[in-house]
Amino acid sequence: MSAEVDADVSVVRGMLEQRPNTDSVARFVASEHIIRLGLTFDIEQLRSASDEMLGSFHDQGSGFSSKQVTVRPGATEVTQADLSGRYWLRPSDSYEEEPREDVVDEASYSELHPDFTGTYFEIVHRELSSRFTLGRMRLLMKGSYNCNSWHRDPEPRLHIPIYSNPGSLFVVNHHCTHLPADGSVYFTDTRGYHTAMNGGEDRRLHLVAALVSA
Repeated sequence: MSAEVDADVSVVRGMLEQRPNTDSVARFVASEHIIRLGLTFDIEQLRSASDEMLGSFHDQGSGFSSKQVTVRPGATEVTQADLSGRYWLRPSDSYEEEPREDVVDEASYSELHPDFTGTYFEIVHRELSSRFTLGRMRLLMKGSYNCNSWHRDPEPRLHIPIYSNPGSLFVVNHHCTHLPADGSVYFTDTRGYHTAMNGGEDRRLHLVAALVSA
């Protein structure tokens, strides 16, 4: 065998003598792109309030559904921009970046959807709005064994996991971590390439707010 192959054999043998750390995937591990903030909310109240909304989610296909928490003043119908919006991806092995969907005026989503008036989400919206300039706030649900595209967005997002499981993971610029549903608020710099996946047997539900500016 060549010296290179001999070296490969030595490396593999060394790796076989080790065991991967399987505990870290069940907890949050921060990076420069995913940070847990100090602000927290009551997870039981978040779950109770979201459970009442389950029948009014919009099915967007492929095991993904959403519901608006904030709306544009005077809007009476749900549009594509309300549920999704501009993102970029690299769809082929040419690695050329391409845009998808229309640009969204995030700052125009300044009012709470009437469905959420008087619910715990009104408190969450008020607390977040007092600290940050928010764009669209949505409830985003992923079914089990489901993954988003590998893409980037125009703005960062705040995530508050409401229902999660150890197989629910978030990846930004190749850093992968679990976001526990314990009332924590996470800053995710989704201006970088990212994806969310639910590799678990149960649903994943996050409250997600776009950040116009911090």
